[in-house]
Amino acid sequence: METGLKKIDKYIIKKFILTFFIALLLIIVIVIIFDISEKINHFVENKAPLKAIILDYYVNWIPYFMNMFSPLFVFITVIFFTSRMAADSEIIAILSCGVSYRRMMLPYIISAALIALLSLSLSLWVIPRSNVTRLQFESTYVKHRNPFSSNNVHYQIDTGKFVYVESFGSWNNTAYGFTLEDIKDNKLVSKLSAETAVWDSTSGSWRLNNYFIRDYTEGLEDRVRSGSKIDTVISLTVTDFYRNKNTVETLPIGQLNNLIAQQKMRGDTNVMYALIEKHTRYALPFSAFILTIMGASLSSRKRRGGIGLNIGIGIALSFTYILFLRFSQMFVYSGAMAPVVALWLPNVIFGVVAAFLYSRASK
Repeated sequence: METGLKKIDKYIIKKFILTFFIALLLIIVIVIIFDISEKINHFVENKAPLKAIILDYYVNWIPYFMNMFSPLFVFITVIFFTSRMAADSEIIAILSCGVSYRRMMLPYIISAALIALLSLSLSLWVIPRSNVTRLQFESTYVKHRNPFSSNNVHYQIDTGKFVYVESFGSWNNTAYGFTLEDIKDNKLVSKLSAETAVWDSTSGSWRLNNYFIRDYTEGLEDRVRSGSKIDTVISLTVTDFYRNKNTVETLPIGQLNNLIAQQKMRGDTNVMYALIEKHTRYALPFSAFILTIMGASLSSRKRRGGIGLNIGIGIALSFTYILFLRFSQMFVYSGAMAPVVALWLPNVIFGVVAAFLYSRASK
């Protein structure tokens, strides 16, 4: 059987890609109108410049929105144009010419691959950089954040070196109740304690106030030092205290992987945000293949309800997938599942459904 692209393949690919981007454009315009009506009061009250609203917010928001709801657009696209082809008896004509159902799916898979590559590129490199500007705009003109603070922070900053901070305040970049412990061979070698540790952005160091250092020896006497002020440079910066679930959205894949490795080494519980973000970036583009197969299998035959029924089914299933993907994150927060399992679970379940629908449609 020949597998080269034929006119019918190019015809289906053209319909798929063109319908996808037309649907995308229409939905984006509608959503932007609703978003403006919702946020117009914030824009006016906070005196957001028109240039910033357009270039800093919406230009950077469009790829974020497009990628987040790409499963919905893919499914609706496949349902829509395949239902039209089935209603016009084009599917019957293709199969009656001796083309197998499996062969007919080739242009669908090629189109899904193109969309998946686009989504993956946006997720890994483009959107993280655009999120920096978008989130900064939201913080300034939409959502005024309260001064950040954290309590009882534990970090492993290097092999055998552990930092504990009772509390941290962003208004003065100061850590209170600062402790640095050095452990070797499961033994405490030295312990540095300070009332406060103030971040010096000029030198990139911490200034410790009212510090106390105890070096533990094997003898009866320990070496003790103290003073009012001392500067120290450690593998901990003020940005480590500002990281939250939004921070990971601004990191390209290389920086995200480095952050995950660093947080795992430190025993930082916030690593789950980075792991969720990483696996979502890979799982979401892969859904293009699953939802394409599902959509084609559901709509390749004529139905009494016509296109409207197929589109209704498509919207329901695609929203179910998106909600399932978001809901699966709760399993990570609760510790019930590892991120790689929870974030790929929707693809596994919907993959089984797609395989079942395909087997029925191909008979």
